[in-house]
Amino acid sequence: MQIEEVNFDGLVGQTHNYAGLSEDNVASSSNKNLKARPKEAALQGLKKMKFLADLGLTQAILPPQERPNIPFLKQFGFTGKDSDILEKARKQAPELFYASCSASCMWTANAATVTPAIDANDGKTHITPANLLSKIHRTIEGKATEKILSAIFCNETLFTVHAPIPLSFHLGDEGAANHTRLCPKHSQEGLHFLVYGRDQSWANNRKHFPRQTLLASEAIIRRHTVNNYIYAQQNPEAIDKGIFHNDVIATGNEDLYLLHEYAYINTESVIRELQDKYSVLHDKPLTCIIVKDKFISVEDAVKSYLFNSQIVTLPDNNMALIAPEECHTQGNIKQFIEELIKSKENRIQSVHYLDLKQSMRNGGGPACLRLRIPLTDKEISALPQGIFINNTSYDKFATWVNKHYRDELSSNDLSDPLLIQENRTALDELTGIMGLGSIYEFQQE
Repeated sequence: MQIEEVNFDGLVGQTHNYAGLSEDNVASSSNKNLKARPKEAALQGLKKMKFLADLGLTQAILPPQERPNIPFLKQFGFTGKDSDILEKARKQAPELFYASCSASCMWTANAATVTPAIDANDGKTHITPANLLSKIHRTIEGKATEKILSAIFCNETLFTVHAPIPLSFHLGDEGAANHTRLCPKHSQEGLHFLVYGRDQSWANNRKHFPRQTLLASEAIIRRHTVNNYIYAQQNPEAIDKGIFHNDVIATGNEDLYLLHEYAYINTESVIRELQDKYSVLHDKPLTCIIVKDKFISVEDAVKSYLFNSQIVTLPDNNMALIAPEECHTQGNIKQFIEELIKSKENRIQSVHYLDLKQSMRNGGGPACLRLRIPLTDKEISALPQGIFINNTSYDKFATWVNKHYRDELSSNDLSDPLLIQENRTALDELTGIMGLGSIYEFQQE
């Protein structure tokens, strides 16, 4: 069975802004109230998608969710016309107002956790949208993500799209940002590596709140009928330094896993278990590259987003590193990447530095912007073809962005009543381009 890993990148929404809603995210909190450039952000994301498609990879796109989210605000007692609701929320409950305007669904690594059919006992691809309960602005996303993914993966013979894990303190789920599938080739059975920040014994005595829970990770494994898996706990000291997801301190692709030495509690033991189980499953070694703190500190990892680079397998079977430009400008990071490429111990043969500054200023690098879904040719053909990036569709999406997005957006602009209708008009047109039907609430009124 031939399987390829399809990247589903999130299209940056029209309300892309810097409200600083995540205090454990260094970039997000540091750039609070900076004036945003939504059009530039969306075009940067599209250029990334086109770049990967031009490398010979199958690249798809996930649409943004409706923002501002008026139904969300109505749940808190705000009434009247949509514009009145928005203004009342801004004045009376700014934290809810900014949450309703967040474009954070662009980071689709948090959209869901995925198990391909080859790894599931029932032979179907399983998708569980993340509940993202740790942050108000992200909790809004789960149900809408379920609706969007259900519209795309609508063939119930091939796919099962689950509801998000129920919202509860001990059930926080942050999606694929804490999940890595390891295998010799995407077409072979995978070993699922799930990383969590806290279990039920967690004591609230740290600077930052761990987002992913063990109970949620265990529930996903059961739902997806997975046999081969390993759990590991994040290093709480790393979380306190800004490692809010595993994909900020580790990244993997096929038979390669790249990580920082302080990624986990007892990192050496975790990697030993990972390598042992992998070798039993495949009778081949798993290449693990552990970066020492004396060469690249946790703080450097957060600043550069080295570990939030994408590692992709090219058609010639070599790998490429898709890194943010920030890695190129930081001396020790650039040197490490150059040595990584020269090494014969892994399949990474090239690096490509991409300009994603608008996303990076909110703490989202290349890997944050994509959800990896391994699919067969049959499964790919069952999806709406308007979601895939090629020369023609790229031009359509870029034209759409240039037509509908504002050049600049400040915090004050978010309460502009014109923004609501601008966004709805744009999203209505986008669903037509993508062939998704009426996926937004306003389209069903």
